[in-house]
Amino acid sequence: MPPDSSVPPLPPLREVIARHNLRADKSLGQHFLLDPHLLDHIRRLAEPLSGLNVIEIGPGPGGLTRALLASGAAHILAIEFDSRAVAAIGELAESAGGRLRVLQADALKTDLPALIAAPRAIVANLPYNIGTPLLISWLAEAGAYQSMSLMFQLEVAERICAPPNSKAYGRLSVLAQWLCDVSIVLNIPAGAFTPPPKIESALVRLIPKPSQPTDQKFKAMERLTAAAFGQRRKMLRASLRPLGGDSLLHRAGIDGTRRAETLTIEEFERLMRATL
Repeated sequence: MPPDSSVPPLPPLREVIARHNLRADKSLGQHFLLDPHLLDHIRRLAEPLSGLNVIEIGPGPGGLTRALLASGAAHILAIEFDSRAVAAIGELAESAGGRLRVLQADALKTDLPALIAAPRAIVANLPYNIGTPLLISWLAEAGAYQSMSLMFQLEVAERICAPPNSKAYGRLSVLAQWLCDVSIVLNIPAGAFTPPPKIESALVRLIPKPSQPTDQKFKAMERLTAAAFGQRRKMLRASLRPLGGDSLLHRAGIDGTRRAETLTIEEFERLMRATL
């Protein structure tokens, strides 16, 4: 569907922030994006959204929400913990012709697929303090989404996309790349945010792979990667001893003197299967 041109002119985001006393709360990891051109660019990088039900986490004053409303998304579910932001987004919902629903909730405790029908996508400038646990919870059900376009601190984004034999490669890299095709599609300087964080940010695009593992296999991979990278300086025969050590490595055909950061995603999958 074409962008909705019926949405009336909206007040500037800084006016919305002032009216709702929506100063960014450090305890909630809030850093707002207010530049409409940048927000529209982020929305375009998250396309295609036409006909999808889009979930946004932590909309704050609603800058990205406005950009999403200008897309062809069928519906948008904005989940916000901060009651001040809920009130601000509620005003936007009144002008959205039924396409925007606002829910005050803790995203870490929310079953997203139960709240909105497929096909779904997630587009969000995630609160810094919960970005990683949110991603891990969504990876466990990655097949429920067409795509995830998520803003993280740059160092987290680099961990998600890191290749083997790199310093950033770790548990998050393996889980994300096992389940999705991942890439950093946009780097955003700290000065683009209000208030500016201490480090840069990046938008990561995750496209879930057509074949997704069973819940049993996902939990097995979580245990495996937690053990392997929990003591990453140790050889695998030592770090994986609680899961079978040399016997496990022999079944998977992997040298026990190697370290976790040298294994490819395919080798981690072989190890995971050997644990079952």
